[in-house]
Amino acid sequence: MDYMNLDFYRGKRVFVTGHTGFKGSWLCKILTMAGAVVTGYSLPAPTEPSLFDISGVAKDMTSVIGDVRDFAALKAAFDTAQPEIVLHLAAQPIVRESYKNPAYTYEANVMGTVNILECVRQCTCVRSFLNVTTDKVYHNNEWVWGYREDEPLDGFDPYSNSKSCSELVTHSYVNSFFVNSGVAVSTARAGNVIGGGDFAADRIVPDCVRAVQAGTPIGVRNPHSTRPYQHVLEPLFAYLMIAQRQYENRQLAGWYNVGPDECDCVTTGELVELFKKKWGAGFNWINQAEANAPHEANFLKLDCSKLKTTFGWQPRWHIDEAIAKTCQWTRVCLAGGDVAGEMEREIKEYLTHDA
Repeated sequence: MDYMNLDFYRGKRVFVTGHTGFKGSWLCKILTMAGAVVTGYSLPAPTEPSLFDISGVAKDMTSVIGDVRDFAALKAAFDTAQPEIVLHLAAQPIVRESYKNPAYTYEANVMGTVNILECVRQCTCVRSFLNVTTDKVYHNNEWVWGYREDEPLDGFDPYSNSKSCSELVTHSYVNSFFVNSGVAVSTARAGNVIGGGDFAADRIVPDCVRAVQAGTPIGVRNPHSTRPYQHVLEPLFAYLMIAQRQYENRQLAGWYNVGPDECDCVTTGELVELFKKKWGAGFNWINQAEANAPHEANFLKLDCSKLKTTFGWQPRWHIDEAIAKTCQWTRVCLAGGDVAGEMEREIKEYLTHDA
């Protein structure tokens, strides 16, 4: 089966939380291109500028601005949409921000999950629910092999830990309410994503882009930290694949790691060097390792054997191509070009790329 065939989504009612974010905007673009009936529920776009605003994706969907912590507002939007498929992406997603605002991080990431699961529990329309968490949900021993789905969930910092809690909430709802229901429920644990249109603070590729715009070198905090990097389209198509396949066969629901191959686990310094190579003149970086910086993991990667074995999934764009596509999108954006058209072109190119 070709898991990249999006015909399944034509006419399907899909509810996306966090649709104004970086991943949410790309996801809604894919879904609207596929002909899905999309409703998004999210706070306003978290950055200025934002991919959601400059891509114009809102014109092809129903966009509801609201807080996942507000159950009444969320349920009102949910009940109006009557979704068949729910993709939960809304979150406070930044590790360093979670040290500044831990309570808010837990409210958004844990109670936000409770609230959307309550909406699903109290309805009869949903067939497929996917909670998007993170590779940081695991208790990180910083060992050299990838984490599997049955490893202990115990993130260190408030962001990572809140996502561990979100996983556990989802597991409890499955055990308590959905075992004998018509709803298939999965979680997807993805790693660091890159791509055009990410304007977030404290993320390495957006920092590179801002350095290019400012004409100044970028300071890199953790040049020796190893992370699994993948283009944003990689996990998004995996999410859509899981949501579709469990809709068709509830036995496929479960907890899935979604990450790149071994060759795409690079240090932050190597990533920045690759950006420099792809961008060309006008970009440099300096090592600014912080002696007393808030703790961030130095080494973390995933074992994605379960996803590959269950669905026949394989990554399509490796790190070199992911950085090249990010630079390509950024050049279009900085030149005042057709951002929406570039997104469509990249999505179509990804769909036709051999795995």
